[in-house]
Amino acid sequence: MSGFSLSSEPFTLARDCGAVMVPQGESVTLPAGQVGYITQALGGSFTVYVEGNLFRIAGNDADALGKEPPPPLELGADASDADVEQLAWQQLRTVFDPEIPINVVELGLVYDMSVETVGPDQRKIYVKMTLTAPGCGMGDVLIDDARTKLELIPTVDEADVDLVFDPPWNHSMMSEAAKLETGML
Repeated sequence: MSGFSLSSEPFTLARDCGAVMVPQGESVTLPAGQVGYITQALGGSFTVYVEGNLFRIAGNDADALGKEPPPPLELGADASDADVEQLAWQQLRTVFDPEIPINVVELGLVYDMSVETVGPDQRKIYVKMTLTAPGCGMGDVLIDDARTKLELIPTVDEADVDLVFDPPWNHSMMSEAAKLETGML
């Protein structure tokens, strides 16, 4: 992936901003005034191209790019575990690999999810997910992104996201839409 394209959106950082190098997964701080291009804005996070490198910027730092952060999640007062699970699946569909414009659910990376009530208005979510390749430098970032987005759900106190490699992922686990998007159909 070359990073910059004619459809990339230029930006100048309004303030110092935390970022993660793609694909290494190393955390860095980009300085205020840094210029670059937004190459992907999916799921509330941004992939940016700066001086020949790609970085992922989280949605809670959208203001540094001159963008709006994602709105807070809402859940009805009488929501059931099934309602929470439905919202959890929606949240996982906002987790994107910075290099692939397809969410982890459509890529077939989420193997299992369950919701457990642990107290009054307190739930825990358990997720088993994998990576497209065991050595992916963005693995910890994707796991943390999934956990963080699940813990934004009202009544969810904890999300336990386990990285598993059995069964090994392969492209047949992708949704038909993901296969079409990547040309693997």
